[in-house]
Amino acid sequence: MFTRRQTLGLFGAAAAATILPQVRSAKAAATTLRIGWQKFGVLPLAKASGALEKRLEAKGVSVEWNEFTSGPPLLEAVGAGALDFGVSGDVPPLFAQAAGGDLLYVGAYRGPAAFHGLLVQKDSPIQKLEDLRGKKIAYKRGSSAHNFALKVLAKAGLSLADITEVDLPPPDAGAAFKTGSIDAWAIWDPFFAVAEADPQTRVLTTSEGLLDNWGYFLGNGTFTGANPEVIVDVIDELAKIGAAAQANLDDTVKALAQITGVPADITRVTLTRSQADLGKISLVPDAALTYQQALADDFYKLKIVPKQLKVSDIVWHPKAS
Repeated sequence: MFTRRQTLGLFGAAAAATILPQVRSAKAAATTLRIGWQKFGVLPLAKASGALEKRLEAKGVSVEWNEFTSGPPLLEAVGAGALDFGVSGDVPPLFAQAAGGDLLYVGAYRGPAAFHGLLVQKDSPIQKLEDLRGKKIAYKRGSSAHNFALKVLAKAGLSLADITEVDLPPPDAGAAFKTGSIDAWAIWDPFFAVAEADPQTRVLTTSEGLLDNWGYFLGNGTFTGANPEVIVDVIDELAKIGAAAQANLDDTVKALAQITGVPADITRVTLTRSQADLGKISLVPDAALTYQQALADDFYKLKIVPKQLKVSDIVWHPKAS
């Protein structure tokens, strides 16, 4: 069982590290790769192992790591040239593209089917999805949990007009959930798994069967154009790290638990959910592009993003060597 201290450590450490790095010109060949990471997936393992540093050493490129609690501020930094590379769920790239950020989809991965959960208090009167009408639901606007919350509402025959949206990043949403100032919380792993383990928490539904949980690696456009071989190396190395981690989950659980501060038993839950596979990393496949375009179209129809987006305009295709 996790403790309050461990939970606050997960929230607080990530929240404290979202200060943006200094913006720099990325037109010349890089000597440093600035990466934005979150506490899930392969990037924490890469950070701990030093594998990217070893891979890029021959190119004279060092690696700088910057931690974020969610995708929206991370991709704002990538688009502004304050970061060179980062990881995100499905929704943040839409907002970043709509805002005119200088960024490109450079890779993709498949998350677990139940990567997201909608949580209520154990004694909450909310027993079914339809009971969400008139309730306060918290999620980070522009995050993958935003998409998940919309899918939940649609399944219940509800819309955003039927609830009160509460826009909170994971640390603040976690605190609000604990105090009961919100009725439900839409959130992703590992925050989901941590909260799920609390006996006072009940899972109303998960994302399994509601969405495909595609996630993406994005590069600053100018940096990627000037350093394509670095990006190719990074995606290739992350795929290798992911495959090795998936093949030895016992060691991976221990490593991730140490990195994130999430207890090993809860970390194992995140890594063994249905369809979880850390090795599913590649350049952006057609299936991911089709999914992302459909999501962009839906968000435009709902007037959540301000313009019609053509996702393929910012998908990177490395030139054949």
